[in-house]
Amino acid sequence: MSITLTCRTVLCSVLVVAATTGISGSAWSADPAAPGAAPTAVKGVPGAPGVETAAPVPAGDDTFLLTIFLRHDESRPLPKINDELRAQGFYKAFPPPGIEVVSWYVMMGIGQVVTLRVPANRLREVNRAIEETAWGGYRTEFYPTYDYKAVAQHMRETNGK
Repeated sequence: MSITLTCRTVLCSVLVVAATTGISGSAWSADPAAPGAAPTAVKGVPGAPGVETAAPVPAGDDTFLLTIFLRHDESRPLPKINDELRAQGFYKAFPPPGIEVVSWYVMMGIGQVVTLRVPANRLREVNRAIEETAWGGYRTEFYPTYDYKAVAQHMRETNGK
């Protein structure tokens, strides 16, 4: 079994355990008031001046985090990729209206990494927006995601002594 498949299997197992044991959102979310903590959810363009930050959504709201890697095709220059994305309607269709952008970063050597908060019943809609408008400009990878920062900090504080 490959390392990637093993990591995916472990991640999915942890998500199932969290969902079935009723772990609360506060147990899995970073403390937004902690020094140096990143915003937990961002509406609009991340890092832009005056961007509104939303409060963490509690567990049990039927949403999950989805991280999408939009990998650049390095055989083509960026202006050509952007022209193709524009022609396919990517900038209008993604993310679909009402889907919260938690973060959107450029990862040098990879492309763009987008984390969305997705209502479970809208996963297909997000997938279709990618299939219909991003393919060709990007190679895509999807990963269910959760915020582990607070848990890791707690583990370091209690077990690092």
